Amino acid sequence: MVQLLWDAAQAPQQKDGLESLVYRSNLIGSDRRVCNWGGGNTSTKTKIIDFRGQEIDVMYVKGSGSDLATMKAQHFTGLKLDDIAPLFEREAMSDEDMVAYLAHCMVDSKHPRASIETLLHAFLPFPHVDHTHPDAIISICCADNGQQIAKEIFGDRFVWVPYVRPGFTLSKMIAEGVRANPNAELVLMEKHGLVTWGDTSEACYSQTIKIINEAEQYIEAKVNEATLFGGQKHAPLAADARKQMAAQIMPLVRGLVSDEKKMIVTFDDEEDVLQFVGSEQASTLSQIGAACPDHLVHTKVTPLFIEWEPNEQDLEGLKQRLQEGLQAYKEGYKAYFERNQANGEVMFEAAPRVILIPGVGMINTGKNWTMSKVSGALYHRAIAVMRGATTLGSFVSLSENESFNVEYWPLELYKLTLSPPEAEFSRQIAFITGGAGGIGSETAKRLVSEGAHVVLADLNLEGAQKVADELNEKYGELRAIAVKMDVTQEEQVQAAYETAALTYGGVDIIVNNAGLATSSPFDETSLKEWNLNINVLGTGYFLVAREAFKLMKQQALGGSMVFVGSKNSVYAGKNASAYSSAKALEAHLARCIAAEGGEFGIRVNTVLPDAILQGSAIWNSNWRNERAAAYGIEPDQLEEYYRKRTTLLVNIFPKDIAEGIAFFASSKASKTTGCMLTIDGGVPAAFTR
Repeated sequence: MVQLLWDAAQAPQQKDGLESLVYRSNLIGSDRRVCNWGGGNTSTKTKIIDFRGQEIDVMYVKGSGSDLATMKAQHFTGLKLDDIAPLFEREAMSDEDMVAYLAHCMVDSKHPRASIETLLHAFLPFPHVDHTHPDAIISICCADNGQQIAKEIFGDRFVWVPYVRPGFTLSKMIAEGVRANPNAELVLMEKHGLVTWGDTSEACYSQTIKIINEAEQYIEAKVNEATLFGGQKHAPLAADARKQMAAQIMPLVRGLVSDEKKMIVTFDDEEDVLQFVGSEQASTLSQIGAACPDHLVHTKVTPLFIEWEPNEQDLEGLKQRLQEGLQAYKEGYKAYFERNQANGEVMFEAAPRVILIPGVGMINTGKNWTMSKVSGALYHRAIAVMRGATTLGSFVSLSENESFNVEYWPLELYKLTLSPPEAEFSRQIAFITGGAGGIGSETAKRLVSEGAHVVLADLNLEGAQKVADELNEKYGELRAIAVKMDVTQEEQVQAAYETAALTYGGVDIIVNNAGLATSSPFDETSLKEWNLNINVLGTGYFLVAREAFKLMKQQALGGSMVFVGSKNSVYAGKNASAYSSAKALEAHLARCIAAEGGEFGIRVNTVLPDAILQGSAIWNSNWRNERAAAYGIEPDQLEEYYRKRTTLLVNIFPKDIAEGIAFFASSKASKTTGCMLTIDGGVPAAFTR
């Protein structure tokens, strides 16, 4: 049952103003069983003092492109009710005319464009109105016998409205239906959702929850878990096997769905998903259509269902089914588009947003992690609706043409224009070793600031997690994750990439940055010291790059690797033979990989910094003392010593190296590979010759 969350102690003291509307909206949006992400709308009619100092009647309604769960006062639009009222007398009104008219009714031109369903709220003669998409209600509205079921639940208290796309006509139908039924307490919109109202904001919210729970209680009394969706056909694989399988197929899927632009790909194996994808009827039910118009904007009309017998030993068979299925889906989507286009629409990506795999779970796609998870969240709601609708009768959806008209509806497409423009590293995933350190953390900040998602790999998991937390706080949920990884341990490197694949779908940018440094005269260099440098700076870089190379080849999207070398990659540093040799190895390894990676679009370049003392674990170790001793100075004199030996008389900071890495990873260097870029302020001894 849906919980009643209204808390008088937390609610605004002004009971029925804009702030109360915000509070009510956030409560409604906080439970996705009540309202979809980005969907639904709420309103409050009240009085305000206008710019003339006169009291006027206004309605605040959700602005277009907002989400009820998170929206604030500035996301609502205020409209003058006296200006809207005459519209009810009209017989018809186009979407374009309605939008233009409502723009003149706004009390403040800086408010967002009003919701598509503004007139639904305005035409109803109630102070407070909610329009939601509850699972239980849509189950009724998407059942073939839904109107009959509604009578059993609500008697004569409801108004049933046949499916009409939101706009003037639907708004007037709802208002006329309510006015014609003095007993009406709710409106059920076929294949769409619920409308409720109240005399106060709290009463309106309470009525919304009450109606939902009446429907849910009726449905749950009839549910038979054993026979849901026709009963079980395939049992899910064990949890570890599911995740292992998903990690292996995600890069392939990511490559196949990224036709024009790269997509972020996420995995979901929650219990309801596993029950549905493993059921007898899933392959048929999933292809009927969207459970709600709001769904298909993010999920497309149907998901891709993979016909596959779950078997953890059949990875190659699953990959083959995915390749065949994705190709067929894209061809089918193009045909659907061509059958229905009529007004010069431009086709979206043809690949699916939802992929269902028996025994494994669900894979979702989106332009970023958040939008990929939105596709998944909405399909959870679709499963819940199909669960209810098939319990009551048969699940029905919009016709193909109705679905197309929603998916390519100009008023819905307008919401897409509200998104900020995509940045240089949008849709890209960066894997950064040494992510907790100065260069690693600065690089992460630099890439995320321009749209990237990042995986911060480090032995210092606490430090990497701190960086990830800071990035997520500033840029949004799961823009960064931290993984513990020793670059010298093959299994740990492979496991870290599996985590990256499970979280985001793969990788696009590798920053091979993890490091250490030791210093000693050559004849005092022990085998242990030599092996330490070679293992971390040579073998470690090899393992990180090799696993990335495999993954990038599977994605078939190209990629960029940036190695963080050193001035010592080209300069024989005194008392640093082990370190310098390993750094030279790095630089040449990068060139070797570049030579092999070109045919796959994999670029490999190296930056050569020098003396990055700030935020560095290396320089806070004995290395500082060793280097000072090599130059015959005190440790606290190193920064000034290094500054003075540069031709530019500057110190080099982590953010300077991050800029070089960002350049190599960016489209500006799309035709550059096998290159070294020195960022050392100009050390003549290290000039290449």
